[in-house]
Amino acid sequence: MLDVIRSLKSLLKTSRVRIDNNVFRLHYTITVVLLLAFTIVVSMKQFVGDPIDCLKSREVTDTFVNTYCWIHTTFTMPSAYDKVVGKEVPYPGVGSAKEPTEELKYHKYYQWVCFMLFFQAALFYIPRGLWKVWEGGKIQALMMDLDIGMCGEAEKKQKKKLLVDYLTSSQRHHDWYAARYFICECLAFVNVVGQMFLMDRFFDGEFLTYGMEVIRFSEMDQNDRLDPMIRIFPRVAKCKMYKYGSSGNVETHDAMCLLPLNIVNEKIYIFLWFWFIVLAALTGMVLVCRIILIACPPVRVYYLNFRFRTIHLDHLHTVVRRGSLGDWFLIYMLGQNIDVVIFKEVVADLANRMTRAPKDSTA
Repeated sequence: MLDVIRSLKSLLKTSRVRIDNNVFRLHYTITVVLLLAFTIVVSMKQFVGDPIDCLKSREVTDTFVNTYCWIHTTFTMPSAYDKVVGKEVPYPGVGSAKEPTEELKYHKYYQWVCFMLFFQAALFYIPRGLWKVWEGGKIQALMMDLDIGMCGEAEKKQKKKLLVDYLTSSQRHHDWYAARYFICECLAFVNVVGQMFLMDRFFDGEFLTYGMEVIRFSEMDQNDRLDPMIRIFPRVAKCKMYKYGSSGNVETHDAMCLLPLNIVNEKIYIFLWFWFIVLAALTGMVLVCRIILIACPPVRVYYLNFRFRTIHLDHLHTVVRRGSLGDWFLIYMLGQNIDVVIFKEVVADLANRMTRAPKDSTA
């Protein structure tokens, strides 16, 4: 177990080099950690504890009926949800099938919840992993330890010159670098929205409205309300099994099963429903901001000015006006990682170099 925790820690460890934004970081840090933690909790309850406990006739052993009902799944009866508990049915969704054609809803998915949670965690990490490969350590190489700000004056001057020389010589060659990051942000948004629909399919069309149903449930009168969580994660369900009797005929046995694991599952997925909604909204706002920055170059100036207030506005105008979107993005990323004072000097030197460039070329 300790080896697993160490592996997860090394996987999710964040570097001092920042190559993305805070919202993008939510996808591969907090969300992945939550999903992996939920995976461990559900796995412990499922494979170590007793995920099911069935009440049945004495002719069948406890172990046999519990194992059978867990493997072959349990079911509820939608028509029994509206009946009076204690008079007509013993529990919501649990009744007697008087008609052979009566609808039965089988709950197969709870056996796969732990695997699905792990699969979701892997999907959330894919945009981050893809961006790390595409980024290739570019920002870390360009930083040259200028984030510390405590190197010698001669060394700092030399490193600043190397950085400005690179930014000048590679001007308008960073558009694909920025485009790759924007693609990864779009993938993160598609992933979180797609996972909402994936969960809806996984839970037989019940997940998309799950959170809203729970909110409505909390506002209803206590005597009239039916917990929507038990529709997706029934705490009590039925199981039907067949076996040969003493005379050789096939006998049918009904069992009523308690599913304590679903109490954990329902809490996990109501939290994930709200978390995915918040995450999708935040990521959507980031994408809208990206569209504005792509379409309106003047906005890039004020975005940099808002983020790095110590830099002279005229220098930012020069750098943005004479550079491309990719150049702006690279400068923004460097500003997140370089010492504030050093970054101000780098932008000033770069702006002066860009201003002199036309004169140098005509001379």
